[in-house]
Amino acid sequence: MWPRGHSPGHPDGRPDGRQAAVIDVGSNSVRLVIYRVDGRALWTVYNEKVVAGLGRDLGASRRLSPEGVEDAIAALRRFRAILDGWPPEQVTACATAAVREAADGRAFLDRVKAEAGLDIRVLSGDEEARYAALGVLCGQPDAHGVVGDLGGSSLELVRLNGVAQVEGITLPLGPFALGAPKPLNADRVRRQVDDRLAPHARTFATPELHAVGGGWRNLALLHMQLADYPLHIAHQYEIGRSDAIELVRFVQRQSRSSLEGIQGVSKRRYETLPYSAAVLERLIERLGIERIVVSAYGVREGLLFEAMPPEVRRLDPLIEGCEALTAQRGIAPALGQALEAWVGPLFEGLSPVFGPRESVLVAAACRLAELGARLHPDHRADLAFEQILRAPLAGMTHPERVFLASVAFARHSASPQPSAPSVLRILSGERRQRARALGAALRLGCDLSGHNPRLLEKSSLAVRGERLSLTTLAGWEDMLLGEQTARRAQTLAQALKLKLDPLP
Repeated sequence: MWPRGHSPGHPDGRPDGRQAAVIDVGSNSVRLVIYRVDGRALWTVYNEKVVAGLGRDLGASRRLSPEGVEDAIAALRRFRAILDGWPPEQVTACATAAVREAADGRAFLDRVKAEAGLDIRVLSGDEEARYAALGVLCGQPDAHGVVGDLGGSSLELVRLNGVAQVEGITLPLGPFALGAPKPLNADRVRRQVDDRLAPHARTFATPELHAVGGGWRNLALLHMQLADYPLHIAHQYEIGRSDAIELVRFVQRQSRSSLEGIQGVSKRRYETLPYSAAVLERLIERLGIERIVVSAYGVREGLLFEAMPPEVRRLDPLIEGCEALTAQRGIAPALGQALEAWVGPLFEGLSPVFGPRESVLVAAACRLAELGARLHPDHRADLAFEQILRAPLAGMTHPERVFLASVAFARHSASPQPSAPSVLRILSGERRQRARALGAALRLGCDLSGHNPRLLEKSSLAVRGERLSLTTLAGWEDMLLGEQTARRAQTLAQALKLKLDPLP
């Protein structure tokens, strides 16, 4: 494995960046996503979706929707025009359950080739399950339990056993396969789902489900709305069992007109959302699920993840994403790693507030220390806080995201909290205090060194009993321990609830 923050391809150790496009022909939507791939980090540059409903008639006729076919081909012709001039190796085009199962799926693919000039790879059920699992691992390497990927026509269940071993199944339990767009017959759908799940319930029993797919993402967004949750980011949003059961039963009781009146529900999901809720309810009951974790990563990201070299796949997506986010001209690229080496021993000696994730979060925070370098100094702290709070970074939970944003705020300000603090309720008081301390340490390190990584090697931080000590190598005192350094060190000591040893 390459050292943390280092991988091949770039002079300063970062992988070379590249573009990649994925065209995804699903049962409900046809989508083009253009990514920037910075080694292990993925950034969505462009995202366009057409809700064609290819699988709308599949349950009744075993054929693709005629209107959906026309809408899909029109969308694919446009996508091909957008990608005109792209090297073929940078474009991946795939289709899933609807095209795979439809009697006229082959005819559809032939039309796509003739009219849009695209060769579409049809994923098997096993492949779809595998790529869904790889997508979840791409966004959360330590994910465990079972992945549930609900598309328009199928449900893939995959037990996570690491990247090398993926065991999964595909079941015809998507909303279109169960009867959408007709109004939900809850009792009938429950029986259908139970009958399909029964042979597999023991194999896929799990306390934790990683929910993939637009239907379940919209359920999560609706839950945020109803719970007045302050951070509207679906990725890594968590819902406990009792809240989830209450939510899905609420959705199943709603008429279409009632759903249309709820903010946070996509207008394109009115017909299928009750079906998505019904499937989730039965999974919770039959698989013994206690917690649902929403993943915004799925098959598309799984395809890109598989294409990465093994040494890149093993890198941490959060640290690599933070590194890429702050890669700007004029900022020393080695500063983040130097800060980690400088503050790491200090925080390793403290009781962790995030358990084994503590060192990863410290490393990520160090990479983000100079995110505000090009922001207005009067607003730098609040802007850095908001940017990290909303940044499309993978590999962290919501509390970890708020923690890193709070660290960035404290890095640039001595104020106790940002101007819009409602999101801070996601953090415990202990974690808020640790964020202030880590931010103060980064502010001290950046000011002491003048952003020169080499100067950090001339000093060190340590806790001795109830006191914080900042020392330098002999002969460096007058160059490193000035008035501003003393103020920053005092702030850090106060954040750690320690006394500061007098500076030399």
